[in-house]
Amino acid sequence: MGISRNTRLRRHKSNNSVIPGFTLSLGVTLTMLSLIVMIPLASVAVVMTGYSLAEFWATLTDKMALHAYWVSLSCALTAAIINVVFGIMLAWVLVRYDFPGRRLLDGLIELPFALPTAVAGIALTTLYSDQGWIGSLFAPYGIKISYTTTGITLALVFIGIPFVVRSVQPVLEKLDRQTEEAAAILGASPFTTFRRVILPELLPAILTGFGLVLARGIGEYGSVVFIAGNIPYETQIAPLLIMVKLEQFNYAGATSIALVLIVLSFVILFTIHRLAGQIERRIKGGADT
Repeated sequence: MGISRNTRLRRHKSNNSVIPGFTLSLGVTLTMLSLIVMIPLASVAVVMTGYSLAEFWATLTDKMALHAYWVSLSCALTAAIINVVFGIMLAWVLVRYDFPGRRLLDGLIELPFALPTAVAGIALTTLYSDQGWIGSLFAPYGIKISYTTTGITLALVFIGIPFVVRSVQPVLEKLDRQTEEAAAILGASPFTTFRRVILPELLPAILTGFGLVLARGIGEYGSVVFIAGNIPYETQIAPLLIMVKLEQFNYAGATSIALVLIVLSFVILFTIHRLAGQIERRIKGGADT
């Protein structure tokens, strides 16, 4: 019997693939993923094997640990929402407008990626302290920024803004302007055009950036530890509590808190990615019909 046309096409595509065969590529991918991600994360669970369930639960439900979780999560969530709003604005300006210094501004967006987090933390603390350039303007009115949750949120906004901009910017660049022009011709206001035409296309990218900022903020240490002040039951963050327990040689306790942050970050990213995928498939389905 002759080989069907579809079979020949599949063989032709596989033989002309730029990347090596599926088996080799999958093997290399799984090996690198295991060495870099899976094995280090699995070691956290291995350390927990010598820790009883009662001790594990006592560490997780300790009042100081619970408040540290709350500080990290609430500040990260607030920073993620702020970054979504201003990240969309920045991406819009960079894509839709041409002005002197645009390339410089585009490069500065990624500065928090390259800047050591400890340097960012020290700079922000100095800037927003009561004697700093910005903090001194608010101090006479009794508004304190450094060593408060407000300062923590500002630090997380600083390190998280590139995630949203770089997630939204490529999608915004590929949007078809003709749909916006059609909406304007039909009498839609600029706000209606953005809400009904542009925002649905950007929503998967926005959710991706939001999830990355939120997950990064929960576990952020370097840029937050200085500006937080680390006041127990006030501004102490969960990553700092891990360091405190390590300094006390309480490795099981530190690993317990780290495990909570890992699981929380994974759940956030998994949920956001599934939601973004569903929205994207719905948009494609609507476009096909």
